[in-house]
Amino acid sequence: MRAGIIGTGAVAHKHARALQNIGYRVTAVANRHEEAGREFAARYGAAFAGTWQEVCRHPEVDFVDVCTFPEFRLEVVEECAGTGKHVMVEKPIATSLETAGRMIETARRGGILLGVVSQHRFDDASLFLGRAVSAGRLGKLLQCDCYVKWFRSAEYYRRPAKGSWKTEGGGALIGQAIHQVDLLRWLAGPVAEVAGMWQLGARNAIESEDVVNAVVRYRSGATGVLQAATAFWPGYPERIELHGTKGSAVISGDKLAVWDVEDDGGERAPVVTRAASGASDPMAISLEPFERQFRDFGDAISADRKPLVAGEEGYQALEVVDAVYRSCRTGQKVTL
Repeated sequence: MRAGIIGTGAVAHKHARALQNIGYRVTAVANRHEEAGREFAARYGAAFAGTWQEVCRHPEVDFVDVCTFPEFRLEVVEECAGTGKHVMVEKPIATSLETAGRMIETARRGGILLGVVSQHRFDDASLFLGRAVSAGRLGKLLQCDCYVKWFRSAEYYRRPAKGSWKTEGGGALIGQAIHQVDLLRWLAGPVAEVAGMWQLGARNAIESEDVVNAVVRYRSGATGVLQAATAFWPGYPERIELHGTKGSAVISGDKLAVWDVEDDGGERAPVVTRAASGASDPMAISLEPFERQFRDFGDAISADRKPLVAGEEGYQALEVVDAVYRSCRTGQKVTL
């Protein structure tokens, strides 16, 4: 598989390395800052394209990997729908549900695949829990929570776009904890209602939230808590907690930290104590789940099937985030 990359910031390096590790080629890249774009292209053996449109039209590109700020997504999908290139976008899928919906419909009409990076779906812990929950090993789920108590420095938020509503769509919840929201939506099922409360710029000089909490009820009847922050020094590994009638499981960082299940005789749980986390350093994360997701996307292209994390899954995670934000703004419970 041959990939073109639009946007060559920090996360693009993770993507490029993951792609090369699985034998895919980075053939063309674009960045509005030419010097940075050319340096990136030289590092990964790619051609530097003068515009992002050239990447979407490049004859040696099978899919386009979009590593830009979240407000720039739809334009690439529209261009690629016309050129027959598949598209993978960094999370979140977009800054609004309207845009996300248009992206999904544009990709469908253009006959291209649309994927959303949610690499933690491919962690060993997440894959194990996905199988375990489906098999009923935790029993009926009663409580499903996520806690993302991270820290981001003033330097991290130095660029005005960071934490802005227009460019990033919000702060800690959409920018960081959307990974855990996606995992809960995948493991615990659809959300029925949320009630949220936030603090805007509590510690960081941003216009959006750096502390947010929400109480959740899932359609299954289970309840839960969504907590996200980038204001808590020095930052602590994120956690997913699932509690059912037969036992409990906890993911800390990218590893399964707790598996306490009564009379359990199924597949051995991969419990470990050391985990990778972006709690204080956004780049302190493993490459392997990226590799697995890109391999799944490439296989989906070859087999003409839907990838594990398609546009629809990205929309569902954003739908929960949007509901929490609406609840925080209005002070009212929001029903999905």
